[in-house]
Amino acid sequence: MQERPITDWLPLTKKEVEKRGWDELDVILISGDAYVDHPAFGTAVIGRIMESEGLKVGIVAQPNWQDDLRDFKKLGKPKYFFGVTAGCMDSMVNHYTANKRLRSNDSYTPGGEAGFRPDYATTVYSKILKEIYPDVPVLIGGIEASLRRVTHYDYWADKLFPSILVDSQADMLVYGMGEQPLREIIRGVKSGKALAELTDINQVAFVQKQSEPLPVVGDWETVELASHEVCLQDKIKYASNFKIVEVESNKWQANRITQAVGEDLLVINPPFKTMEEAEMDKSFDLPYTRLPHPKYKKRGPIPAYEMIKFSVNMHRGCFGGCSFCTISAHQGKFIASRSEKSIMKEVDQITKQPDFKGYLSDLGGPSANMYRMKGKDESICAKCVSPSCIHPVICNNLDTNHKPLTDIYRKVDAHPGIKKAFVGSGVRYDLLVDDFNKNNQDGNHDEYMEQLITRHVSGRLKVAPEHTSDATLRVMRKPSFKYFHAFKKKYDEISAKFGLKQPLIPYFISSHPGCEEEDMANLAAETKDLGFQLEQVQDFTPTPMTVAEVIYYSGVHPYTLQPIKTAKTKEEKQNQNKYFFWYKAEYKDWIRNRLTYLKRPDLAQRLLGFRNNKTGWKK
Repeated sequence: MQERPITDWLPLTKKEVEKRGWDELDVILISGDAYVDHPAFGTAVIGRIMESEGLKVGIVAQPNWQDDLRDFKKLGKPKYFFGVTAGCMDSMVNHYTANKRLRSNDSYTPGGEAGFRPDYATTVYSKILKEIYPDVPVLIGGIEASLRRVTHYDYWADKLFPSILVDSQADMLVYGMGEQPLREIIRGVKSGKALAELTDINQVAFVQKQSEPLPVVGDWETVELASHEVCLQDKIKYASNFKIVEVESNKWQANRITQAVGEDLLVINPPFKTMEEAEMDKSFDLPYTRLPHPKYKKRGPIPAYEMIKFSVNMHRGCFGGCSFCTISAHQGKFIASRSEKSIMKEVDQITKQPDFKGYLSDLGGPSANMYRMKGKDESICAKCVSPSCIHPVICNNLDTNHKPLTDIYRKVDAHPGIKKAFVGSGVRYDLLVDDFNKNNQDGNHDEYMEQLITRHVSGRLKVAPEHTSDATLRVMRKPSFKYFHAFKKKYDEISAKFGLKQPLIPYFISSHPGCEEEDMANLAAETKDLGFQLEQVQDFTPTPMTVAEVIYYSGVHPYTLQPIKTAKTKEEKQNQNKYFFWYKAEYKDWIRNRLTYLKRPDLAQRLLGFRNNKTGWKK
C-alpha cells in the first residue's frame, strides 16, 4: 500500500511546517501524549478544529522538559497562542497507582514507555513556555486542567492546590469538551482581540485582580465560592464549595463562579449547553488520518491507540453521576450523540484500513448504552440541578429507550465489511433491570439485551456494580446490589436460551468512602456465592472534582456535610483490597485471622470453608 504524504498529519517538526509552505504557525499545541490523529485523542481533535477554522497549527508532542528545552522552541513562536494539555489523562493518574507507586508504562507513549511526560504536566509545560516566551499567551485545557480548575485536593501531594491557572501561570483555561469554546476563542483572536480580552466566552476560566470589576455579560449571575485561603483552613468550607461547582456544572443555564485566591480572583464562566447532533458530527467528521504520526513507527505501537483503533465512540457524557467518576465533571451529565450517518461513515472508514480484519472492538461511549437518551420534556431538564438522572431512582422524565442503539447495532452488523461488532465499553446494567427502571414501557430493553448478548459480546461482558454494600453504594450513587442479581438472572436466562457461555465480569472498588473492612469481606463472600473469582478490581483513587475525593479529604459528604468514614492509611487500603483475592493461598491465613479479630467467623466459613471450635479452625 502506498504511504500517505506526511502533510496528511498536522506538523510535528519544522521540516513538516516548511513542506506545507508555511513561514509561521498561528497556534502551537503542546501535549503530554504522543500525536495520534484520531477523534479519540484530544490533541488531534483540537488541532483539526483549529485547522477547520483556517488556522495553521503545529504540535509538539511529549517535549523533553529536562534538557535545554529545545523541543519548546523548535516550531518557533505562534502568532496567537500556545495550547497546552497534559493529554488524555491527568498526569498523576497516568503516573501513579492508588498506592502511589510509580507505574512502569504509559499507554499514550510509543512502546508503552514511561517517563515521557512530567508530573503535573500542564503546569510544567505552561511555566516553561512563560519563561521562554513571556509575551505569548498560554491557553490550557484537557482533563487535567478541567478537573483542577478550582481549589482541589491533590492525593499525591496530600494537600490542597489552588486553581491550576494560578500554579501554571496560564492566561486562560478551557474546561470540559473544548470544541464550542475553542471555536469562539479562534474567532475572537482572528478578529484582532487578545486572548485576555475574551472574557465573555462560555466554558472558559481566567484570573483577574480582585480590585477589578467583573466583566458584564448578558444576564449572567455570579456565585461566590469560599476563597482558597479559607479552604486551606476549613475542610467543611472546601466541601461546601464542591457542591456549588458540581451543581453549576450540571445546569443548562448555569451561573458564573468566582473564587478569591490571594489578591486575585478566579472567574469560571458558565458552560455551553450540550452539543447538538450536528455539532458532534462536525467534530467527528474532520479529516483525521486515524493513525499515529509516522515518526513513531520504529518506537513500537501506542497501547491506547491499539485499544481503540477499530472502535467507534457514538456519544459523550454520562448521567450516572457516580461519586468516584470524573466523566460528568468533564463531559457533562447530558448525553451528546452523533447521527447514525456519522457513525456509519466512521464504520465505513475503519473497514477500509489495511490491517482491519472485520472485527470492531467497540461500539460504545462512556457508558455503552446511553446513546440518544435524554429528557422526555426538556423544559424539566432545564430546571434540574440533580447530579444524577438515575440515583437514587431513575427520573421518570428520562427516556431510556434502547431502540436507537439496537437499530445501530443491526445496521453495523449488516455492513458488508463487518464480521462482528463488539461492545467493549461498560454497560450500565441498572438501566436494563425493570424493577429499577420503570421506564421500560414497550419492552425494548429486553430486545436490546438479546441483541447485545447474542451478537456483541466478545467472550465476556463487563459491568460495574462496584460494591455489594447498600450503604457504600449510596455514597457511590449506585443502585442496590440486588439489581445486579436481577440483571445476572436475566443475562443467564438469555444466554441459556441461545446456548451461549459468555461470563459476566463485574468490576468492584475497595476502600471507597463509606466502605468498612467488614463490607469488603461481605463483598468477597457474596460474589463467591455468585461464582465469581474477581480479577477486575481496583483500589479507590481520590481524583480531583469528584464527590469521593472531597469526602476522602474533608471527612464529610459535600451535600449533607455529615461525616463519612474512609480508609486512608496504606494498611487500611491494602486490608480491604486483600478480600478480593480470598481464593489465593497466600491470603487465606490472613483472612482467617483477620475475620477472627473482627468477630466474623461466619464470613470466614463462607469464604474459606473453615469453622471455628474450641480446638481452633478446621475444614
